[in-house]
Amino acid sequence: MKALTATPRNGDLGFWMAGLAENRSTFPRFAGQGYVDLAIIGGGYTGLWAAYFAKKLEPSLSVAVFEAEQIGYGASGRNGGWLSAMPPGNRATFARASGEGLDASRALQQEFVTGVDSVLNILQAEGIDADQHKGGALVAAHTKAGLDRLVARRDADWKYGLTEDDVHLLDRAEFQSKINISTVHGGLFYKPCARIHPAKLVYGLADTLTSMGVGIYENSRINSIEGKTLTLAKGQVTAAKTFICTEGYSGQLLGSRSLIPINSSMIVTKPLSEEAWQQIGWNGLQCLSDSAHTFIYSQRTADGRIAIGGRGRPYRYGSGTGGAGATAQSTVDLISTKLRSFFPGVQFEVDHAWSGVLGVTRDWNGGVRWDQASGIGSSTGYAGHGITAAYVGGRTLAELAFERETERTALPWVGYRARKWEPEPIRWLGVHGMYRLFGLADQWEERKDSSKTSLLARFGSRLAGLHE
Repeated sequence: MKALTATPRNGDLGFWMAGLAENRSTFPRFAGQGYVDLAIIGGGYTGLWAAYFAKKLEPSLSVAVFEAEQIGYGASGRNGGWLSAMPPGNRATFARASGEGLDASRALQQEFVTGVDSVLNILQAEGIDADQHKGGALVAAHTKAGLDRLVARRDADWKYGLTEDDVHLLDRAEFQSKINISTVHGGLFYKPCARIHPAKLVYGLADTLTSMGVGIYENSRINSIEGKTLTLAKGQVTAAKTFICTEGYSGQLLGSRSLIPINSSMIVTKPLSEEAWQQIGWNGLQCLSDSAHTFIYSQRTADGRIAIGGRGRPYRYGSGTGGAGATAQSTVDLISTKLRSFFPGVQFEVDHAWSGVLGVTRDWNGGVRWDQASGIGSSTGYAGHGITAAYVGGRTLAELAFERETERTALPWVGYRARKWEPEPIRWLGVHGMYRLFGLADQWEERKDSSKTSLLARFGSRLAGLHE
């Protein structure tokens, strides 16, 4: 069997952005003085959706989006392309924090289920082509312990409002009839999930906003916020309201310990042959993940490649964000080995590798916050479930700021605040220790063919606050 070769391209904001390099819109740098009704800091999905819904609510508003680099520079342009129904955080924690118990978390879960189709409907209405396809998602169990975890996960999903039609268990034969993974014991199928091309979604939304009269500024970093004044390198903006939508890059504006940037890396193969696809299957274009503690996430792209990601080196000391996303060869090899184990006998060649960061709070729960007195709000902490969360969060921010009471403004992540992260070097040691425990747990379960989850993983999960 031929191994995956070292990638000829690394970083450069990743495969999705590279494919649009000559066909994407560009936007000016802000300079001088200005006033807007709404200033949005961050040109990713959250900021773009917030601008979209603010203009839908109040078409006469002057709205401007300020991006420090280029739009989609962060996770929005580099992610795995899952428009999924999973909310960002622990549903049990949200249920307790809300004071309304299960009903509150069920409402949150249902909003994310609805959000998948809502995004797809808007893309169709606005004429945005992001290679979207609603094929659902598969989660593969490679061990007996992994399958046991998936049964528990399904039960929790049903508890928090998903139906049997939304998520159900597959045995080995049923799973392999969809994607022919050699080592699978069975898995889960989630119906409310769609594949997208991340960068096409970014630029499709941006072009739509331009047509709505929203100003978009690139290379326009907001250095500080003092009252209603936003200061840039070459100018100042006075804003009646301000949304901070910077996710894993929020340290400067929200505080370095409010959430941290967790690194995730991806590779994409060169297009596979028709013979290879016949061996693999995957004709339903489902998104694909697995039940390992060091899990992967992947999709079959519109041009016949496999894009697959995993954590690799999870965290940079001092909350570093990694720039344009160069990825260590050891991480490329790690993800490549995982792909080869799924489909032995199929030849792959890596075309591009990259990394990016996602925003994670201390308990892995996201939150939407709006302060009426200061006129400043934020939506952050998506912990890897950002595509749908950004839609729901951006829309909710607009509704809160412009005093619309909706089903979203009453959700339990509105106003939620996690405790702060520990200072360095404690948090570096903690994050790396947690992922080390997960890696050792995977190795133990595979080696022992265990039917029970390793105690190491249980400890790591409780340390991170990941249990429902």
